[in-house]
Amino acid sequence: MAVYAIGDIQGYFDPLRRLLDALRFDPAVDRVWLVGDLVNRGPSSLEVLRFVKGLGEAATAVLGNHDLHLLAVQHAARPRKRRDTLRQVLDASDRDELLGWLRHRPLLHHDPGLGYTLVHAGLAPQWDLATAQACAREVETALRGPEYARFLEQMYGDQPDRWSDTLAGWDRLRFITNCLTRMRYCDVEGRLDLDAKGSPGAQPAGLVPWFRVPGRRHAGLRVVFGHWSQLGLMLEEEVIALDTGCVWGGALTAARLDGPERRPVSVDCRS
Repeated sequence: MAVYAIGDIQGYFDPLRRLLDALRFDPAVDRVWLVGDLVNRGPSSLEVLRFVKGLGEAATAVLGNHDLHLLAVQHAARPRKRRDTLRQVLDASDRDELLGWLRHRPLLHHDPGLGYTLVHAGLAPQWDLATAQACAREVETALRGPEYARFLEQMYGDQPDRWSDTLAGWDRLRFITNCLTRMRYCDVEGRLDLDAKGSPGAQPAGLVPWFRVPGRRHAGLRVVFGHWSQLGLMLEEEVIALDTGCVWGGALTAARLDGPERRPVSVDCRS
């Protein structure tokens, strides 16, 4: 048995299949973690959703910002964007089944045996693991509850930008969602900056990657994430970043999580 993590797919089904073939992935015995953003921008979001759903317990996928955007578009909580490639999903005969499955994906997955935590984007510096898990469950409950369409309407926006235990209502859920699915940089006080997207070293003064904030409470936690194509591949003791820009003609990348060897395997997405 092997456990692999794979970066942002974003509707690119052919590279996903080629990568799994290169890994000799066998869903009967192996497991795959997907960092979110299964859909959008690529040509085959429908095929990706059907395939990943069909893997059953062999696949663990967390929600990314593009996945949430698809759910929001479905419920008219957000208009489609010019570059969206979601029409095939929205017109599919099994749309409701697929999007019901997507809506019930987690925002955070932690495996104490492997010692890794999976999210799409990042963790607030003020959170330890227990807080992050509890916060993720709050959003999951909202997404799976009777007022989930209302949540999808309210989740957009950049404020509040700093965590407080006293945050409540839509503000609290919006902040949690932004951390888990959108964040890249914070200031040293732990305030989110959702505008900066470039690679470390090119960011505005005063900002640091979320996983470099001094005094962060989740220091020592090993986090697997995607979302940040300009960061690219990063294999460190506490950080495995796997968005290698398939959507931009880069690569789709996997890293093995079990055992001592984390050598990445990539396939080209230029075709």
